Amino acid sequence: AADLGRRARRATDVLARRVTGDYEVDELGFDRELTEAVLLDLLRPLHRRWFRVELRGAEHLPRRGGALLVANHSGTVGIDALMTMVAVHDDAPGGRHLRVLAADLVLAAPVLGDLARRAGITLASPDDAERLLRAGELVGVWPEGYKGVGKHFRDRYRLQRFGRGGFVASALRAGVPIVPCAIVGAEEVYPKIGDLAPLARLLGLPYVPVTPFFPLLGPLGLVPLPSRWVVELGEPVRTDLAPPATADDPAAVLDLADQVRETIQASLHELLLHRRSVWR
Repeated sequence: AADLGRRARRATDVLARRVTGDYEVDELGFDRELTEAVLLDLLRPLHRRWFRVELRGAEHLPRRGGALLVANHSGTVGIDALMTMVAVHDDAPGGRHLRVLAADLVLAAPVLGDLARRAGITLASPDDAERLLRAGELVGVWPEGYKGVGKHFRDRYRLQRFGRGGFVASALRAGVPIVPCAIVGAEEVYPKIGDLAPLARLLGLPYVPVTPFFPLLGPLGLVPLPSRWVVELGEPVRTDLAPPATADDPAAVLDLADQVRETIQASLHELLLHRRSVWR
């Protein structure tokens, strides 16, 4: 109770100073104080009580300096990135903030886009990625994009293409390691069994999902299913040991991207093999 009271007082003070303008953000809009006092607290009930996220391999994250975390994407609405942010901050040594790279659709959304910027989320562009990595930040990327997060439930835990490997080139140029990350549990949060394509085109969205409960149950169908999650971090890929010109070699970049993808896919298979239940 004392801890809750202390956190509530801190959150109130932080929010009050946002009204008066007495606060600072970095060049990309990240508000560290607001994130720590308010935004992470809003996500923790989902992380700790609903999904019961377990972080494994935390020792593979560097305590300081730049690194690129690369993960599989799923969950229909991209909630996996948010839960990974909380897990890295709360459960890994050093309490680091994961600077997530997101699609422009997220950052352009009213209210949501501003909150995302405040939480340290920025545009998934090579320039922003390299700038953050060179500044010593821990950056997270989900290279499958909409193809991964919006795939049909029958394709769960099957990695989609990683694009052209732009994330690898950014890590190579910044001279930072790549940390593969396998996430199990997010696929079952909103099992996508269909797509309202005409409505998606009307709204300018990549898809409008149909799940066993949405839109059948209306707003109640938006409640995520309480699957149990595991976020497993693998051994870092030492891109800093690659020859200097590797980042400008498309074939080498794609080859390294495929290696990271295969590492994550193998980790997913291993985690699923030993998973006793989706829910506990």
